[in-house]
Amino acid sequence: MKNNSVLIKNGFVNREIDSSLDLFTEIEKLKKEKNAVILAHYYQEPDIQDIADYIGDSLGLAQNAQKSNADIILFAGVHFMAETAKILNPLKKVIIPDLNAGCSLADSCPPEKFAAFKQKYPDYIVISYINCTAEIKAMSDIICTPSNAVQIVESVPKDKGIIFAPDKNLGAYIIKKTGRDMVLWDGACMVHEIFSLEKIIRLKEVNPAAKIIAHPECEEALLKHADFIGSTTALLKYTKTDNAKEYIVATETGIIHQMQKASPQKTFIPAPPNNSCACNDCPHMKLNTLEKLYLSLKYEQPEIFVEESIRLKAEKALNNMLDISAKHGL
Repeated sequence: MKNNSVLIKNGFVNREIDSSLDLFTEIEKLKKEKNAVILAHYYQEPDIQDIADYIGDSLGLAQNAQKSNADIILFAGVHFMAETAKILNPLKKVIIPDLNAGCSLADSCPPEKFAAFKQKYPDYIVISYINCTAEIKAMSDIICTPSNAVQIVESVPKDKGIIFAPDKNLGAYIIKKTGRDMVLWDGACMVHEIFSLEKIIRLKEVNPAAKIIAHPECEEALLKHADFIGSTTALLKYTKTDNAKEYIVATETGIIHQMQKASPQKTFIPAPPNNSCACNDCPHMKLNTLEKLYLSLKYEQPEIFVEESIRLKAEKALNNMLDISAKHGL
């Protein structure tokens, strides 16, 4: 990484920014000069969502990363997402605003421990949720996201055993949807496990007309109370077409920005977590800021690298996912 000791500090480019700069204008200029594209997850802060060329969930981001014609992909999300873009685009430069933007779910599945776990089931197909490291993807047969997990699990012959990693809550939800008996890795997302069911029930009592909508990474006890369960994109689509006027949203609060933009006449209430905070933010996603994004694009750092032997195996698993998704029109 060139000039690493000079440019990168605490995981991001460390430079002073002229306070008179209009960052939105400057970022647009840099995108044109460098033929760069900004991909952002729904959980990013509103300013980043508003400057992005594409906003989406894990499946949509992977699909857009695969077909990008840009020379530089600036990924406003967490580390595994930028890794996915690099796996699919080995000849492009992939950068991220903050290298420390990790993922509690990805961290819950260390490669060496998963390799040992996998050895216990030598003939099983490994389906891994995209929220994992490149090393875990390389040990997988197919990757999935909440948008396509049902179709991908159902694509595996019924006489084949399946290991599902790393999210046990998403895995349990897919078992109920498909009836498949899968071996689950014991991992979870800190954001979706921290919701307080007791507080949500009380919130529903105060707002009886509000529908509870939840991401399948949430625990089963919460999902039982949900009026609708779906991926981030599915939740957004549901609020656009459903006739309710109020929603209690059980996922990371970043999606509410898009929900409010699409349906300004509706009310969206963040589901309360089991702590003192008023909302449920992912601390990793929120490490990225508009200032860091500008500096990352200006200096084209921090850059993401994936070892080629790992990349090739991970790419195969990702392409299997993308092919199955295309067959199902996802």
